[in-house]
Amino acid sequence: MQKKLMLLGGIRYLLPAIEAAHKHGYHVITVDYLPNNIAHKYSDEYHNVSILEKDKDKVLALAKELKIDGILSYAVDPGVVAASYVAEKMHLPFTCSYESACIMQDKSKFRRFLTEHGFNVPNAKGYTKAEDALKDVDFFNWPVIVKPVDSAGSKGVTRVDDPKDLEASIAHALDESHNGHFIVEDFLELQGYQSSADCFSVNGELVYADYSDQLFDKNAENPYTPAIEIWPASMPQEHQDYLTSEIQRLLKLLNCGTGLYNIESRVCKNGKPYIMEVSPRAGGNRIAELQRLGTGIDLIEAEVCKAVGENVEGITMPQYNGVYVNYIVHSNQDGAFDEAIIDEQFKKDHVIEAEIRVKADEHVETFKGANNAIGTLFLHFENRQQMDEALANQAWLKVVVH
Repeated sequence: MQKKLMLLGGIRYLLPAIEAAHKHGYHVITVDYLPNNIAHKYSDEYHNVSILEKDKDKVLALAKELKIDGILSYAVDPGVVAASYVAEKMHLPFTCSYESACIMQDKSKFRRFLTEHGFNVPNAKGYTKAEDALKDVDFFNWPVIVKPVDSAGSKGVTRVDDPKDLEASIAHALDESHNGHFIVEDFLELQGYQSSADCFSVNGELVYADYSDQLFDKNAENPYTPAIEIWPASMPQEHQDYLTSEIQRLLKLLNCGTGLYNIESRVCKNGKPYIMEVSPRAGGNRIAELQRLGTGIDLIEAEVCKAVGENVEGITMPQYNGVYVNYIVHSNQDGAFDEAIIDEQFKKDHVIEAEIRVKADEHVETFKGANNAIGTLFLHFENRQQMDEALANQAWLKVVVH
């Protein structure tokens, strides 16, 4: 019988997972409460059910009714807890237990878990009420970062340098929160670049560990939204080795099995490497697609096959031929989109793929989060120097908005 794979969410990032599932002949069911989302046009079946944690029993009821063989919240952060819950209740394959997913998906719980097990971790505390955080201003080493405990794509994240601005930042975080919880933590000064990359474990063993350089647009409305991601990372190998060892230790402590993770990490000016976030899902911004281009290793197909109980083989540590860049096309002003103009010679030399998903005259918003992206460019360079020169002078791209 044809296997049924349920995918929670409907955003564009699901499309490669749907493609991989169809390649293997699986029947794809997409689920969320936004029927106009693009992924529903490519799935075999759509159901209008909320995928948020509070609605996990509704997802479970639907999954039982449809007799699914697997479930993923592929690159969709709000559905991860519900997916892990359904998988556990129905004895389906999943990267981790429901309990572990709850820890990883809640930034406050995750910080507490890291602290309890001796990982490098910033001074942090979670809250549900603004007044409680305002009483704790002396607990932190300023500046601080304020963010929802359950959001992704840098939505609701602000740096606060002065305690008098804390209340406004908390309000902003709560606006982007699904569960009404937020976290305040010390702002750790970066040494080099933050990393965001997809990794993979098989039977709890980290068989694919990867790191990137994540760059930001300092002119964007939200300067903490990733604008450029580069592979391989410039992070010193000793720090990469330390982080790989610590991520492996973390996966063992959380009793993780086989599956894909989006992992954010950084080295700070105090000389310490930190695991910042681990989520049992693919990253946004088409990270696994870019990594597949650069390494030839298909984590997307592996994740889809794992979800319906197929064996996963051929996943090894990544090796890159040259330098690969994930460039997020965006606007720093609101308005109607005209076009994105790419220099023809640059396109010929360096552009592997150009995806502009906004149509002419469509409204675009200034770059506050990943959801404000106009499109993606996958770029390739022979070496880091060539890439640095291209990114230092970005005259090869012009985004026209009126």
